[in-house]
Amino acid sequence: MQDKLIQKLEILSDAAKYDASCASGSAGKRKAGKTDAKGIGSLTGGSGICHSFTPDGRCVSLLKILMTNYCIYDCHYCINRVSSNVRRARFSVKETVDLTLNFYKRNYIEGLFLSSGIVGSPDLTMESMVRIAKSLRIDHGFKGYIHLKTIPNASPELQAEAGLYADRLSINIEMPTQVSLNKYAPEKDLGAIHGSMNTLKDKIDEHKVDKTYSGKRPPRFAPGGQSTQMIIGADDSNDKVILGTSVKLYGQQKLRRVYYSAFSPIPDASEVLPLKPAPLIREHRLYQADWLMRFYGFETGEILSGGTGDMLDLEIDPKLAWALKHRELFPVDINRAAKAMLLRVPGLGTISVGRILKARRYTRLGIDDLARLTLSVKKVLPFIEAAGWTPGGLTDSEHLRARFTPPPEQLQLL
Repeated sequence: MQDKLIQKLEILSDAAKYDASCASGSAGKRKAGKTDAKGIGSLTGGSGICHSFTPDGRCVSLLKILMTNYCIYDCHYCINRVSSNVRRARFSVKETVDLTLNFYKRNYIEGLFLSSGIVGSPDLTMESMVRIAKSLRIDHGFKGYIHLKTIPNASPELQAEAGLYADRLSINIEMPTQVSLNKYAPEKDLGAIHGSMNTLKDKIDEHKVDKTYSGKRPPRFAPGGQSTQMIIGADDSNDKVILGTSVKLYGQQKLRRVYYSAFSPIPDASEVLPLKPAPLIREHRLYQADWLMRFYGFETGEILSGGTGDMLDLEIDPKLAWALKHRELFPVDINRAAKAMLLRVPGLGTISVGRILKARRYTRLGIDDLARLTLSVKKVLPFIEAAGWTPGGLTDSEHLRARFTPPPEQLQLL
């Protein structure tokens, strides 16, 4: 029996590795204590274990598994599609609960990331996943982190119930357009996915209360919000389309995160898929662009202006690419420039800018001061002025880009 369970774990943890949206941020705290003596686990700071990072930098370990890799859908990009020739397995509700608790009690994990193939129907699958989360919370007093992948076509009632037990919910959009979904995942509908996201958004809003509110508070509902994932490079969508989709998801559905996953070829792949994997650096650049939109005040068009043909520059990061295309805005005086402009200086992050703004209240900052306030001044120097420093002709030098471009690599023949 134990060997069979281990075999299931190997199959279903391996099947779950293709999902990139494994994050546990902003979920607040659940902790067993004096008022909840029977509870186990907390959300404070081998096979199936993934490591994720919270916004404050803490690393958390999650049991990342599928409830089952059986699926009635035939999405071309998915290793678990119905036509795929892979080993199949399915955890029962009890097996998943026991596995999570046993891993926690051995201090292997701090929470559960649970997804699933669609078996029987979306409602049947979602109901089983909710039962797992409910049993952990209610029957066993589990206070660790729970991330549930919700099923787009499941009933609103089941999705709403899931949010009562999960810290974060997510629905994978997979492709940025309906045209791509029609080609690669014909059973999926972008309208239905957006509808489910809107249902969750409304429920999250319903359960929010002001911090100063002193009355009876509503029950917690997915305090970590909701997220999604897009596969990059399986279809021909350019970065403009991908980032434009992300902007809408952040704005209209109020998503907490959009994850990007570079396409990787799978066994017995469909002939409509590319033969080669998407470059991982493209995934990396999209994450950087996403960060610029959310925390640095950049518009999508501004970011894309640093690249060519509606694609990001793969050789250098998008902020540097933008700055090199808009050198007329530099150098920036770090002792006088507004926060919004300091955030656009290559090499300056939000924390460094905060330190600069605080320190310059008391003294004029020079390069030595800047070196203490930032991780590195190498990238910053061509774009700033400081006490005792001006870049002179460095800002407009035709060789400036070459300072930051990685050296060429030997091409692979095979």
